[in-house]
Amino acid sequence: MIHEAELSPTPNPAQWLEVGTVRELSLLAGLRNAWSELLDASNAGPFNAWEWLYPWCRRIGAERKPFVLQAKDRTGALVGLMPLGFEFHWVLGMPVRRLAFLGETHVGSDYLDVVARRGREEEVARVFAEALWELRDQWDVLDLTDLREDSVTVRVVRETFEKYRADLRMSTRYVCPYEPLPKGESFDGFLKRASRRDNYLRRKKWLEKQEGYRIEKTEAPGALAGPLTDFFRLHSARWESDGGSQGIRGKGVESFHRDATQLLAERGRLRLYTMKVGGQAVASVYGILHRDTFIYFQSGYDPAWRNRSVGLVLVGETFKDAIEAGLREYDFLRGTESYKSDWTTQQRRTVSMRVLSPGGGGEWLVRREEAMKQVREVAKRVMPQDMVERVRRLRRRLSAVRG
Repeated sequence: MIHEAELSPTPNPAQWLEVGTVRELSLLAGLRNAWSELLDASNAGPFNAWEWLYPWCRRIGAERKPFVLQAKDRTGALVGLMPLGFEFHWVLGMPVRRLAFLGETHVGSDYLDVVARRGREEEVARVFAEALWELRDQWDVLDLTDLREDSVTVRVVRETFEKYRADLRMSTRYVCPYEPLPKGESFDGFLKRASRRDNYLRRKKWLEKQEGYRIEKTEAPGALAGPLTDFFRLHSARWESDGGSQGIRGKGVESFHRDATQLLAERGRLRLYTMKVGGQAVASVYGILHRDTFIYFQSGYDPAWRNRSVGLVLVGETFKDAIEAGLREYDFLRGTESYKSDWTTQQRRTVSMRVLSPGGGGEWLVRREEAMKQVREVAKRVMPQDMVERVRRLRRRLSAVRG
C-alpha cells in the first residue's frame, strides 16, 4: 500500500505498528477489499464501512481531502483504520483546518469510530491518538462526532490528549433506541412485550384483507431500481405531509444513497422492504444488516394511508423478519420519536469530542460557532413561532435545491 506519509512505529516492540496516511480518493478506492475484511474482523459500526464512506466522499464530501490513518503490523497486515478527512473554514480571512470523521454530515452516520481488529481496539486507538498528536501542526480542530459513549476510542483519546494538556471538549449527541432480540424468542413472544401489539395485529389483519396486499423484501443489487424509487417518493411524501425533518434531501444525498445501497447490496448488507396494496407502494423501510443487528435507517409512507398505520405494520414486519433470521438486535439509531419507543426498551447514547491544536486557529472557529448559535437563539425568542417554522422549511427546501 502506498502511503503519502509515514509516521514513527509504536515504541513498544511487542506491539509494533506502523502508521501511515491515505490522502487521495484514488488510493481510498483501492482499499475496498482490505477495508471490508478488516470491518468484518472488528466490532466497528455499520457506518464505518467502505461501502458507506467512499460514496460519501464522492457525492457529499468532495471538497474534503481524505486523511485516513491506517495501522499495519510487522507482517504488513492491516489492523486498524481511522477514516478522517480535512476541510477548511475561513474565519476573519484566516483558514482554519478542521479534521473530522468521513461520513459525519448529511447522512445520519451514527457510531463512527476507529476500525480495529477485534481484541486490538485499545492498542490501535492509542497509536492513532498518539499519531494525531504528533501531526498536530497539520490541523487546528479535531472533531470526532457521533461515537458510542462506551467506545474504547473515547476513553483513549481523552487520556492521550489530557496527558498532553490539550484543549479537549466533550458533548453529548444523540439517544439511540434499540431492542435486544433474545436467542430463541419467537415473534409472538416479542409481541407480548411490545406496547403496540394490539394495534399492530388489528391493522395488519385489516391490510391482509385488501386486494393485492403484500410485502416485498429486496436484497439483490440488480433489483434496487424500482424499490428505491418507491422509497424516495414515499420518504419525501411523508416529510411534506408532516413538516418534520427529512432524513434524505437534496440530489447529492439521494445520489449518495443510490451508490451506497448498491454497494451494500453487493455485500449482502441491504434490506429494502416495500408494502404494496393494489399494486401501489404505500410504505417503505430502508434497512441495513450489520453482523447480527438490523439497522432501521429510514422509512416513508403514503400520507393517504396514514390512518391505516401502514408504517407501524411494516416496522412490525421488519421485526418479524429480523427475529426469524436469528438476529440479536434491532437498532433505530438516533432520535427518540414515539414510533421508536413503541417497539424498544433500551437506549444508548453517542458523544462528540473536539480537540484544539495548541497555537492553531481552532479557537476562532469555536468563537464563530458560538456567536452564530447566540444569533439563532435570539431569533427564536423574537420571531413568532410560525415564522420560525416557515424559515426552517424554507432553509430545508433551499438545501434540497442546492443538493
